[in-house]
Amino acid sequence: MNILVLGIGNLLLSDEAIGVRIVEALEQRFNLSPQVDVMDGGTSGMELMGDMACREHLIVADAILTGSPPGTVTVLRDGEVPALYTRKISPHQLGLADVLMALHMTGEFPQRLTLVGVEPESLAVGIGLTGTISRSLDAALDQVVAALRTSGVTVTEKEVDHV
Repeated sequence: MNILVLGIGNLLLSDEAIGVRIVEALEQRFNLSPQVDVMDGGTSGMELMGDMACREHLIVADAILTGSPPGTVTVLRDGEVPALYTRKISPHQLGLADVLMALHMTGEFPQRLTLVGVEPESLAVGIGLTGTISRSLDAALDQVVAALRTSGVTVTEKEVDHV
């Protein structure tokens, strides 16, 4: 298996950072099978194409605007995902749409695509998630873990050292 969990977002725009924070939490809290790559994609665009190409499963964590209440976690799969990115909410999303389109054109599109998105409360300049979005992080992380498990990945919680 060849799986990538990609967190994207801008750490300087408050809740826009949720995708990056999800992949950080994934690495901190869970042990993953070696066939899983976890990557902070930041605000990158086309430069991610090589990392995303020919994956059996690409799981993207990101802030998304769906019109739902802030903190709502939305999971989209396969063909549902590119349509969402036609509406730009931040600089990296145009890049992601371009990468997905390019991967289609080159025949390197992932076999499976899952987007775990969180509706932001604030996209204002500022470091740190709002309280609403911080409280949604665990629910979004659970969806990423569920997506990994549907691909047959062994995901176990790390032991917590009690000092």
